[in-house]
This record gives sequence, structure tokens and C-alpha cells, in this order.
Amino acid sequence: MQNFDFHNPTRIAFGQGRIADLATLVPANARVLILVGGASAEKTGTLAEVRQALGARSHATFSGIEPNPHYETCLRAVEQVRAHGADFLLAVGGGSVIDAAKFIAAAALYTEGDPWTLVEQRGRTIERALPFGSVLTLPATGSEMNSGSVITHHGQGFKRAFSSPHCYPQFSVLDPTKTYTLPLKQLANGVVDAFVHTTEQYLTYPVGGGVQDRFAEGLLMELLEVGPRIVAAPEQPDYTDRANMVWAATWAINGMIGSGVPQDWATHMIGHELTALYGIDHGRTLALVLPSLLHERRVPKRAKLLQYATRVWGLGEAAGDEEARITAAIERTRAFFESLGVPTRLSAYGLGAEAVDAVVANLEAHGMTALGEHRDLDAAAARRILTAAL
Repeated sequence: MQNFDFHNPTRIAFGQGRIADLATLVPANARVLILVGGASAEKTGTLAEVRQALGARSHATFSGIEPNPHYETCLRAVEQVRAHGADFLLAVGGGSVIDAAKFIAAAALYTEGDPWTLVEQRGRTIERALPFGSVLTLPATGSEMNSGSVITHHGQGFKRAFSSPHCYPQFSVLDPTKTYTLPLKQLANGVVDAFVHTTEQYLTYPVGGGVQDRFAEGLLMELLEVGPRIVAAPEQPDYTDRANMVWAATWAINGMIGSGVPQDWATHMIGHELTALYGIDHGRTLALVLPSLLHERRVPKRAKLLQYATRVWGLGEAAGDEEARITAAIERTRAFFESLGVPTRLSAYGLGAEAVDAVVANLEAHGMTALGEHRDLDAAAARRILTAAL
């Protein structure tokens, strides 16, 4: 196992009715700016619960944060923070709203030029940020318990990730009942997102991280179990299944399973370009890329793919030789995504070879040509991966 530091300061308030805890979680004298996406938080009554819990605290609302939050929109929120003197942010929504909150929290206190610099430098120059918390309504990205964020700059045409220890939420409220009104597509995307977050930290190469591996395998197996039940009956939610989905998505990327082990993230980097170019949902880009990437990288990932085949899919020696078991595990992964209604082929989105060219060109333009746990996944490999996904 590699050396590591692990510290996660985010407090989790988990369970039904926990929005009421905002009355004590948010500082009593805070001037709060509530950040939301579309109209769903208002329509479902979640926003009313939040406002009631805030009580007499001064608060205003900024709405309109997009899926894959836009830099330009975040800057408008920064302007509102400064204009109204807000000193605490409260993100109410899914990962996109929470990602936006992290950037807004840092950018609101940045006065040295274009705030995009903070993202370009991957968050390394962030020295301070406004305190913020979150109320999670869409489990997927795990942003509610980590310091990372992804922002889309439409003016420059790409998505970029950053992280900073100053950008952990102080707290996150996780009420599984808030997933009950989610549409089928968002539920399926969330299962895929959590699954691929886990594989990005698990399907690399062995370093003796047995605890991390077992945690990761447990998360994958839980998602394989509850995911199909959730998407089969989205309008008849089971609290236990939803609670386990929410908690699995949070643990998939709160730093624990990635500590002391190599990490990949090439699937995400390629997927980000698909979203930036074609507006495909983030979770769906991951389903497009991962199976083909695993086939392409089956040699450097061989030991962990065999472990994955055996421990997660139950493919022991009776299932064939090592190559056959690796192939079967990858194809079962693809079939799992498809069973959730999440396509794994570019053709399902009306995209062909031109998309391969465009994504590879963007990867090259953005310096994403040394990806993966070995930093050896280059543009040619990315082209093969995308071509195999046609």
C-alpha cells in the first residue's frame, strides 16, 4: 500500500427529516445564499423545508445552475454573493449544484484576476473559500463529501476539474426520500456514476490495498444489487434501496477507497470531452467509455480485472481461462449499464467517426494525452477506445 494522508472534515446528517437540522448546522448569524438548479427543488417542497429550517437567518436564492455547471453562471452567483454580502453558501441539489458551490465559494474571495485561473491551476492556488453546506437531492457525483469540482467553460469549450482542501462542505444533509421524485434517467445515471467512480480507483494495479479493495468491491456489489431494483420501479421507491444508493454514491468518492492506491480517471477525462462537445449527461459518457477502455487496457489492468471478475462477478476458473474471464467481466459491466437504460455506444446518440475525431482533438488541445494510472494512455489509445465504442 502506498503512503497516504486521509482527512475528511465533512459532517454528514443522514436520514429522513434531517433538513430540519439546518437550524443548528448553519451558523445562527449567517447571511445565506441558497444555490439551486432548476425548479424541482421548489416544486417538490424541498426549498420550502430549507427556508423554514433557516428560520430568521437572512437568506436569498440564486437559481439556474445547470447540469455540468457553467463558469459563466457561477460568475453571476459570485456577483450576487458580493452584492448581498452573503457569508455562507447552501447548495440544494445534486452534484452540479454542489460543484458550483465549491467554485463560487472560492471565487467570491478571489480578487487577483480572472477566477478561471483557480480552475486552470486545478485548485492549487485556492487559499480560502466561503463556508458552505449542502442538501443532497440527487446521489451520483459524491461531491457532497469531497473537495473536488468540475466546471464547464463554454467560452473555451471544455470541462475541467479542480480540488482544494478549502472546498469541503462543512456539512451535507442526505435524506434518501429526496430521491423519490427523481426521474428514471437521473436515477440510472447516478448508479452508473457511482459505479465508475469506484472502478476508477479500483481497476488499476495491485499495491496491497486490501482494505480499499474490499470496500470498493462491496460498493460495486451493492450498486449491482440495488441499481436494477431502483430503475425497475422508480415511482415505487424503497427507502432501504434508496438509502444504500445514496450512501454508496457518497462513499465511492469521499477519498477513502482511493487512499494509498493508484487511481485512473481516464474514463472521466474522455467523458468530460463528450459532455462538453455534445451535451451528453456525465453518467452516460462514463458508460460509453468504460467498457471499451477496459478492453483497451486489459494488459496493464490484468491482475485487477481478474480480481474484479472473481470477486464482483463470481467468475472463477470454471468460467474459462483468464482472458475469457476478463472479457466476460467487461461485457457484464456493459450489460449492467445497458440494463439500466444507459447506452454504451456512441451510435445510440447519433454519433459516428466524426465524434471520435472531435474528442481526440479536444484531448490533445487540452493536454489530456498522458492519462490513466500509468500516465501512458495517449491520444492514439483514446482514439482506439472511442472507435471501439462506436
